Amino acid sequence: MRTNRLTRTLTFTLMFSAAVMSAMPLAAQAPPPVGPPPAMLPPGELDRLVSGIALYPDPLLAQVLAASTYADQIPEAARYSDQHHYLSPEQLAAAIREDNLPWDPAVQALLPFPAVLDRMASDMNWTHRLGDAFLAQPNDVEDAVQRERHQAWQYGYLRSSPQVIVRNGPFIEIVPTDPGYIPVPYYDPAVVFVGPRPGFFVGAAIGWGYGIHLGGFFSPWGWGGIRFGWGEHRVFFGGVPWGRTWGNRWTYWHGGYRGFERPAFVGARPAHFEEHHELRERSERERSAARYGHPHVEEHERPRGGRGH
Repeated sequence: MRTNRLTRTLTFTLMFSAAVMSAMPLAAQAPPPVGPPPAMLPPGELDRLVSGIALYPDPLLAQVLAASTYADQIPEAARYSDQHHYLSPEQLAAAIREDNLPWDPAVQALLPFPAVLDRMASDMNWTHRLGDAFLAQPNDVEDAVQRERHQAWQYGYLRSSPQVIVRNGPFIEIVPTDPGYIPVPYYDPAVVFVGPRPGFFVGAAIGWGYGIHLGGFFSPWGWGGIRFGWGEHRVFFGGVPWGRTWGNRWTYWHGGYRGFERPAFVGARPAHFEEHHELRERSERERSAARYGHPHVEEHERPRGGRGH
């Protein structure tokens, strides 16, 4: 009898505590503990870590680095990007707002790039390591990017093209010729960061054929206002320097994004969202175009009222 009473009392106490916690405002909940930083990576390992993205145009590189610090959000974002790829940039920007997506704006900024998010989601070990490194040793990560770019320049692979302007100097910048069109290069790190064999045509080593037209529809996510201050080891989104580190990663909020509500801490947003659009995954031909640097191919009919890529 007494045992049953104690059991009922304990059950009620647990249920009451759970109800209180679920009703508690997110701002009143404490963020997770910071924890010790990851082991520092040496230069050679950092070079290998960034080799697959080092030749991305500066704005795209910056967005990938920032998004990688929210690695746990990447798989769901990659799925959403793939299933909504058929929307025009204008329609996709509106869909993101309408669906009230729970991911950080740094992750949402890559939703127009299903191939980039798919690459990140398909190798989560790499994405986690990249994000941890950019949180714990961002200066070293940026230095690794520059070492790889100088290697590609030295061997003649990295040069300006109709899609990008390559500015060589103490620091190499890669910027799109059209700020509203972001090319996604295709290259093999095992080729472009080593000397060419005799007779190899270096001009064909980097493919710039694939890219995404953003126009001005993604400016709230920082696009159009992204740049590196390579000499100062700074990267700017929407004119505001990025400052997320290992120590503040649970509470940091970037002020360069416009029109977003700041959560109490990372993970405080609702885990689910309400879908308002038809889901259409990319065809194999569309995936192949992105995978091999071919011009963008859209095989799905877009809803009326939107603008194309």
